[in-house]
Amino acid sequence: MTHTALIVVDIQNDYFSGGKWELNAVDSAADNAARVIKGARDRGDLVIHVRHETLAPNAPFFVPDSHGAQLHDKVRAIDEEVVIVKHFMNPYRETQLSELLHRHGVHQVVVVGNMSHMCIDAVTRASVDFGFSAIVIHDACATHDLEFNNVKVPAALVHAAFMAALRFGYATVLSADEYLL
Repeated sequence: MTHTALIVVDIQNDYFSGGKWELNAVDSAADNAARVIKGARDRGDLVIHVRHETLAPNAPFFVPDSHGAQLHDKVRAIDEEVVIVKHFMNPYRETQLSELLHRHGVHQVVVVGNMSHMCIDAVTRASVDFGFSAIVIHDACATHDLEFNNVKVPAALVHAAFMAALRFGYATVLSADEYLL
């Protein structure tokens, strides 16, 4: 058993073409995530899938029991892998994630998934705050354009800004190729 866990965050149908909240470059990010998942399985790392369900009435996406809230086919969990359902951006909040990682003797987490500026940021920072070292696979994460004060920020810049911030003080940030070497 290794001391590494791969946390696969919110790679769900609503983020893909035909979903309710399509992300920029989500297919290529999911393809890279699938490669990282295969590598983790081959090494015997703990693989944990996190799936968001929105509890708010009239939720715009990730409606419980909907097709959009299900994990995308590219990254489906296999039988022995845990799927944690979360209701907040931080997947440690009101879930068994921390307890699960500690029970398995995990020291390091590897993070892939969606969205770079929300749940990827939240899980990475929280992981470090809970004492784990963190690696983020930047090309296995996706996001979308944002806007602030009438300034449109393209997804590529949103993603780059968050990866740079995480690399500055929280995580090692690698490409899938670099990680899988």
